[in-house]
This record gives sequence, structure tokens and C-alpha cells, in this order.
Amino acid sequence: MKKSVLFLGLFFVLMGTAECASQKAAAKYPKLVLLIAIDQFRYDYLTRFREQYTGGLQRLLTRGAVFANANLEHYPTVTAIGHAAMLSGATPAMSGIVGNDWYDRESKTQVTSVSDDKVKLLGGTAEAGASPRRLLVSTLGDELKMAGRGATRVVGMSFKDRSAILPAGHMADGAYWFDTRTGNFVSSTYYFPDLPDWVKEFNKQRLVDKYAGAGREIPGAGDASMPSKPGPELYEAVYSSSFGNELLAAFAEQAIRSEKLGQRDATDVLTVSFSSNDVVGHGAGPDSPAVRDISIRTDRILGKLFEQIEGIVGPDNVLVVLTSDHGVAPLPEKLRERKMPGGRMEGAELFNAIQTALEGRFGEGKWMLSTAGTSPYLNHDLIAQKNLDAAEVRRVAARAAASVPRVLRVYTWDQLQLGQVNGDRISRRVLRSFNARRSGDLEILLEPYWIRSIVGTTHGTPYSYDAHIPLIVMGRGIKPGKYPQSVALNDLAPTLATLLDVETPSGSEGRVLDEILQ
Repeated sequence: MKKSVLFLGLFFVLMGTAECASQKAAAKYPKLVLLIAIDQFRYDYLTRFREQYTGGLQRLLTRGAVFANANLEHYPTVTAIGHAAMLSGATPAMSGIVGNDWYDRESKTQVTSVSDDKVKLLGGTAEAGASPRRLLVSTLGDELKMAGRGATRVVGMSFKDRSAILPAGHMADGAYWFDTRTGNFVSSTYYFPDLPDWVKEFNKQRLVDKYAGAGREIPGAGDASMPSKPGPELYEAVYSSSFGNELLAAFAEQAIRSEKLGQRDATDVLTVSFSSNDVVGHGAGPDSPAVRDISIRTDRILGKLFEQIEGIVGPDNVLVVLTSDHGVAPLPEKLRERKMPGGRMEGAELFNAIQTALEGRFGEGKWMLSTAGTSPYLNHDLIAQKNLDAAEVRRVAARAAASVPRVLRVYTWDQLQLGQVNGDRISRRVLRSFNARRSGDLEILLEPYWIRSIVGTTHGTPYSYDAHIPLIVMGRGIKPGKYPQSVALNDLAPTLATLLDVETPSGSEGRVLDEILQ
């Protein structure tokens, strides 16, 4: 009997010691890693509008480690690739995310970076859902989960599916995006058989419908009003305005409360990507009053969100990261006013030239099956049927593309597969983005400031206006200040992994930014 009592006493002492050690270990690390991504947010938006920032962006600029020369080291500079890189540290060559969409040669269909016909949408219409299965590498959240250090929870959210799913990784507890047909935040059966109760309750509140008829003055651009009735037209309009960012911030706060993020003895990860800035930027351009207005309003939204999160989790328990997935080109018309080069290229001109050249050399046929950006996917079945050398067909296509005015460079699949490109920074970015199974047969670069869009503006190039992004880290253990050295978005994941003492994500190609670690 005495031995049993002694044994039980020793057992509870050991358990208490282990629990105490676990709590001490947890106290070393932030309880919440908060990744804030602002879609299409150029670095110069931090400097151009700084005098008008009074909220979250101002706090980050004054209290965080601010990298003034952070760049995307991949191509094309689009949403899916940027978001995949944030917490994986991987470029497309490793991550497999070669664009927002691409032609899948196995299924012979165009796919998106997150499309998955094996799962269903939850909370929206009865159609195929989305998942991270096309992502070939791990993320920071995955590594935290596999480390088994406490009951880590990982949640991603955005108005775009890819922006919610890709940073959160494979083992996320949930990823949520906005459905403009229903006005709901939705997810897929990849994560769970049904939406969590708190998400259903948030959707039932119909906060999005409260924007019906709402007006907002945009200094220098007049008033902007929302449609007067709930429905898809209103939900699209909310998405296309700073109201969308307000709604997402409210959803983020509810996620923290309901999922108890940052409130346990573990490090949780929450990724929040604000998509509305991208919609405004595409339509109005980076020099517009509308972009200035939504940037300033985003600053205020972030300020309020930071205060709410710190009130729930505690200011010393949150590590905040701010970055973006890409920048954007100026409107060609604005460039013309400034006597700068640039313009609009006829969208079909490039691929018509390739089709014509291949028909002239090899005969009639559908020589291109699909395109992704400026990258064509040639018809490999037709090439085989005609018993042609695929490399020679690509060379003919490349010469045709290079002859089109405003084309700067053309890289063939064969050159990239063998690494036969010159060593300048632009070529290195293209090479880092080549994935033999998923990339197209050619990668075609236009001259700087030229776009294939008849209205508004776009992004996707490896040039600085698309590749120069914000990167700010703020929190305990981080040395505040302005850092002028050149860094890459890919450096973020290994830096956070080092700070949290977990394995670096599997495809990471960056370095640890040890200069900011205390």
C-alpha cells in the first residue's frame, strides 16, 4: 500500500514537472504567428502614403523590422506563387505552384493552383471545392504540427481561395474564402465534413448585407456607393472595395475567439490575406486616388485588428508579419503622360504568331492546347503524331515569339530544363520558377511596362514594379529598425522556423534573416 502511494506521488510530481517544462518551453515562443498579406501592395505604398498612416501600418513601420529591399525571386509574379512562397520559402521549381492556373498534361485540362475535384465546397454552391494538394512542399504551419510541440492550430483566410489555402499548408485546421454568389465564407471537405459552428454563425449574421446602399467618399475620385439590395451584385461590390477588408478583419477576429488562437500553450498560425486591394489596383492603377484611399483604409483596419488581437492574446504573445504577393505596373496611359516607355499589346498577337509559324513549318493543326499568362502549352500529341522533334518545334515557336514587337526574351522548356540561361537576375528568377512537369513550353517576357490587357493594369513580370514588396516582422525577439539589404520573400519561412525552433519547410530556398533576431 505504501509503495502504491509512493509510486502515485512520484508519478504526479513527474507529471507536474513535465507540464511545467512544457509551459516554460511554450513561453519561449509567440503564442500566435499572424501573417498579414495585402494583395498587390507595392513597397512604395508604404513610403508614398506614410504621412497618412495612423493605424496598423504605422505601427509596423515604427515598431517592426522593415526590409526596404525585399523582392520576389520568381516569375510570374502572381497571387498563387506569392502566397505559396510566404510560409514555405519555396519557388515554383520546388513548390509546383507555377501560376494561378496552368495546363495539366495528365488530365488534359486547365487547372488552378488549388482546384480539387475530389473535395466539395462547404457553405456555398454544390460544386468542386479546393485544397492544397497541388502544393508539393511543407509550410511553417505543417512543420509546427509535425514537431508535435503542443496542440498547434493553423487557420488561413482570404477572399480568394488560393490566398487562404496555400500559406496555411497541408495540415491546416481550416482555410476559408469568400463566395460572391452567396456572401458566405466557405471552405471545402478537405478540412472537415461540415463548416465549424462559429463559421455558420458568422455567415448567419449577414454582416455583408449591412453594406447594402452604403456610400464612401474617395478623395479625388468622388463618392462610391454599394448596390442597394443583398445579392451577388452587392457581394462583388464589397469584394471590390475596402468594405471587403473590413469584413475579412471581422472574420479574423471571430476566428481568434472561436478557435482560441494564441490562447493556449502552443504556437498557432493565422494567415489573413486582404484581396480587395488587388481588385482596386487592377482597375484604377497604382497612381490612382482609389489605391491611395484603400491603402489608408487598410492601415486603419489593421490598427483596429491589432488592438483586438492584442486584447485577446496579449501584446507580447503575437508575432506579426506583413508582406504582399506582388506589385503592379502603372497604367500605360499614365506612363504616356510621363513620357515613359510602355503600352498595351494586342492579346492575341503573340500566340497568333506562334500558331502561324508552326503551321507554316510543320503543317496545319492545333499547335497550342492552352496558355497561362504569356506561356503556351504546345500540342505534344500532335508533335508525336507527325513524328517531330519536340525541341525543334519549340525552337521554331520561340523564334516566332521573339519576332513579335515588344517581346524582350524567350526561354524554351529545353533551355530551362538544362539550365542554359544567362546569369542575370531576371533569368535566375525565370529559372527558379521552371517545373518540368507543370511549366509551359516557352516562357516569354515582354519589355518593361508593356502589358497584355486592354483595360486597367496588371502584374506578372520579374521587373521591380511587380517584384518589390513589403516585408516587415514585428514582435518579441525581433530587432526593430530599417534594413536596407536585399532580401527575398523566400527568406521569411526559414527565419520564422529558426525563431520557433522547428524544421525549415521542405522546399525552402531562402536564408535566415538573423540580423533581425535578438
